[in-house]
Amino acid sequence: MDWLGLGHDGEAIVQSGRTAAYAEALEQLKSRGLVYACFCTRAEIAQSLTAPHGDAGSQYRGTCRPLSDDPGRRASTPHCWRLDSAKALAIAGFPAWEEHDGTRFESIEGDFGDAILARKDAPSSYHLSCVVDDAAAGVNLVVRGEDLRPSTPTQRLLQILLGLPEPGYLHHPMVTHDDGRRLAKRHLAPTLQALRESGVDGSNLAAQLLDGRLPLGFRLSEA
Repeated sequence: MDWLGLGHDGEAIVQSGRTAAYAEALEQLKSRGLVYACFCTRAEIAQSLTAPHGDAGSQYRGTCRPLSDDPGRRASTPHCWRLDSAKALAIAGFPAWEEHDGTRFESIEGDFGDAILARKDAPSSYHLSCVVDDAAAGVNLVVRGEDLRPSTPTQRLLQILLGLPEPGYLHHPMVTHDDGRRLAKRHLAPTLQALRESGVDGSNLAAQLLDGRLPLGFRLSEA
């Protein structure tokens, strides 16, 4: 942040120090019967999605949703906690949100799966920690890449269920390779750390990006 010349308000929130806040939010959802324990492994889920009769693009099929709560099994078997999206939507309805340019987005049923909210080794998922931390920090405009727009319906749903304020959203185009591929380590895309270590002036780089001028070989994705 300092290298890029970007300031921030107050102390940065460190998620490892906020596990109690995430646990409290999860307990609120548990007390309302809106989450359930899922014991499926990643391999089992992948197999169910690629079976001949299945759709590889489908979301988690809710295998564990109808199971009765079993504290004994939870104590001895690795599991995660999933949002029961059907119950949640029945209570909150289909959420909407407004982008910074005034565009209104309405969610639909296909936008939701039974998202993971916590695991034994990770007390909060991306979805849960985002909404809890944004509310705690007083964030009123979420700025992130357009590749994360599909996360917004689930996060808006959690905000409604937890009684958290609704921020505005700005999902910006992505900086990509000139052939349209997103920047990724597997494609040997340069990292900010590599640019910094090679002597690039961070403040100048940030000013160029703000002005819409991209480093050679990169372009903006189409919205």
